This record gives sequence, structure tokens and C-alpha cells, in this order.
Amino acid sequence: MSETPAGESTERAAVVDLLGVLAYGQLIAFERLADDARLAPTLLDKAALGGMAVAEYQHFELIERHLRKIGVDPVLAMAPFVTPLDDFHDLTAPSDWLEGLVKAFVGDGIGTDFYREVSTFLDDETQALVVEVLSDERHAQFAIDRVRAAIEADPAVAGRLALWARRLVGEALVQAQRVAVDREALTALIVGGAAGAGGLVELGRMLARLTEAHTKRMAQLGLRA
Repeated sequence: MSETPAGESTERAAVVDLLGVLAYGQLIAFERLADDARLAPTLLDKAALGGMAVAEYQHFELIERHLRKIGVDPVLAMAPFVTPLDDFHDLTAPSDWLEGLVKAFVGDGIGTDFYREVSTFLDDETQALVVEVLSDERHAQFAIDRVRAAIEADPAVAGRLALWARRLVGEALVQAQRVAVDREALTALIVGGAAGAGGLVELGRMLARLTEAHTKRMAQLGLRA
């Protein structure tokens, strides 16, 4: 397990970790969306995904600038999360356009909800940055519209995509546990923040909120959790 650097508070180390994983997440989201655009069935879909890819890169730049502002090298902040995030994406490479949309909406959605929850334990400036980076809902509605249309055209698609979504959740949890073991400060912040608000009860509530959000997200797509 990694140690908090000497002279660096647990909260600051947790801020760096959270922004590091977010920055790398936005960077590879940019790459993924650009790749997914090649699978898009229409020019309008390609253009829409291209625009979303640009937005993800702009989010990355926001975090990069903030890290430099607080005296942190963005490359060093992202480095611990390259392997777990790359592994997740390598293990969940979509085989077609619809799987890519479900992955972006369901897989990324789990991470988005978690990062928002963790940000509530941090300083106001960091929390505001996290909320800003995660506030773009264009991709979400795009995925909902396209997946629902595909299911309406062929109801059999729903079963395959539901199984795919469950696989995404399983892989996401495995990689999240891996990060939790490696990043002591981030884990301590979550446990300590929850403890300050009522111990394991509040931590349980947070997990329940994440589960509820996932179930709602699946329903939005027309899929069973």
C-alpha cells in the first residue's frame, strides 16, 4: 500500500489522487469517444460523438490546470491510475456501437457517481471542479435515445445489452477495489469522511445511493439491472 508523502496531509494526497484518476479518466474518454465515432452508423452520430470527445478533452485540461495551480505535476498525479483504468477498458472493449454506448453510460456513470460522492469530503474548490467536470449530460441523453431506439427496433437486443452492463459493473468493482488497496489517502478520506457523518451507517448509505443510481440508469436505457 502506498504511503502519504512526508509533510503532505491525507486530504491533500486524496485531492491529488481524485483529480489524478479523474484527469486520466477524461483523457481516455476522449480517446474512446473518438474511436467509437468510427463505429457510428450515421454522419450525425459521428459528429455528435466527435463533439463529446472534444468536451472530454476540455475537462481534462481543466483538471490539468488546477493540478498545476496547486503545485502538482499532472503526469505524476495520473500515473498510479493508468494501469487499473487501462485494464478495465481493455477487458471491456465493446464489440459494436450499442455496447460502446452502454459502456459510456453505465460504466462511466458508476465512476461519475462515485467521484461526486467522494468530492463531498473535500474542500469547496475541489468539489466545485469535480462537479463542473462531471456535469455534462449530453452523452447520457445521446446514449439513452440511441439504445432505446435500437431496443424498439429489435427487442432481443435488450437481453444482450443487459448482460453486457452487468459485466461492466463487475469489472468496474474489481478495478475500484484495486485502486482502494493501492491508494491509502483516498481510502482513508472516504472511510474517515463517512465516519464523521455517522460511521459505517453513512458509508452504507453512500453505497446504497450508488446502487440506486445504477438501477435508475439501467431503467433509462430500457434494460433490467
